[in-house]
Amino acid sequence: MPPSSHHCISGCSDASDRDAVGKLLAVAPDTPRRARLNRAFLGRAIRYVAGQGVTQFLDVGAGLPTQQNVHQVAAAVQPDARTVYVDNDPVVLSHARALLADNQRTIAVEGDVREPAGIPGNPQVRGHLDFTRPVCVLLVAILHFMPDSVGPAGIAAAFRDAVAPGSYLIVSHATAEGAPAGELARASEVTAVYDQASSPLIFRDTWQVMPIFDGFSLVEPGLVHITAWRPDGPISTRFEAFLGAVGRKD
Repeated sequence: MPPSSHHCISGCSDASDRDAVGKLLAVAPDTPRRARLNRAFLGRAIRYVAGQGVTQFLDVGAGLPTQQNVHQVAAAVQPDARTVYVDNDPVVLSHARALLADNQRTIAVEGDVREPAGIPGNPQVRGHLDFTRPVCVLLVAILHFMPDSVGPAGIAAAFRDAVAPGSYLIVSHATAEGAPAGELARASEVTAVYDQASSPLIFRDTWQVMPIFDGFSLVEPGLVHITAWRPDGPISTRFEAFLGAVGRKD
């Protein structure tokens, strides 16, 4: 998978991506904080979805395991939750499988977000998750590495069509929308860094991210900056470069 704040700050297996992270931290030293905020959003979103009774989670582009992973957060709400992590990086898969060896409710499988139909169609995924019941699909900090030619909305649609009514989609996506002038200048530097990595980084505004949720009803408060999505405390007004939302398939 391309480097993302979902996982690559804590470690990348691809040399070009590791080099990109070093350059990224030089031009955007607040990246680790934003990665933590992204994971905090992810945790809040999982707790919400699990609280709605969903017990199946499909994390696409999961990356290297960190702390408070999807299966851990989900199991804290739904002890019988089942999770599938999907990545196309053999190093990521090796680490994940070693850590999950004793966990019968969680597996890691090979798959590529750029070939979305193959993921729910994977026999391992089908053997672990019941697609006749609701599944929560996570596309967290991954779609901003997909150019328009690949079609982020089309990727999400492939998963939407594969899951049952009552399923959920969790997305976070890099944005420069609402950025102060200094941040806008830095955004172009960040884009230039990723142009040298395995995948480009594409900032999108709200109107460009919304089509990803076609066929889903957005959970309140809708598509917002991640710190404003059901925060545990006062809403921060600081620009943090990510939009996030949770949608439900009716």
